[in-house]
Amino acid sequence: MSLFENLFGHPAVRILPPAQKKEVDRLFDELVKIGRLDDFLSLQPGGPFDIRCHHIRARQIGVRLDELGGLDLMQAARSYVQRKLKKTNLEEHLDYCWQDIGEWKP
Repeated sequence: MSLFENLFGHPAVRILPPAQKKEVDRLFDELVKIGRLDDFLSLQPGGPFDIRCHHIRARQIGVRLDELGGLDLMQAARSYVQRKLKKTNLEEHLDYCWQDIGEWKP
């Protein structure tokens, strides 16, 4: 992420109308919270994880981000998660959690 993006936000977020920006900010923060508390993947299904061991709410967020801004917005979310959860590599777990959502490719 560039210095410009750190200061002013990702271009995919900046172009959104104010109400959608607010929703996206909440969704980004929720992804960080999921990453900190649960992870995006599990070794076994159950609880917040589906049969494929993907975090159910994180996938719902991925679908919503895809609806709002497609791949660019999903990539912005991944960058945000990576920046907030430094040195954890959880963004790679998010990659696999979001398999088959829109144009997302891990």
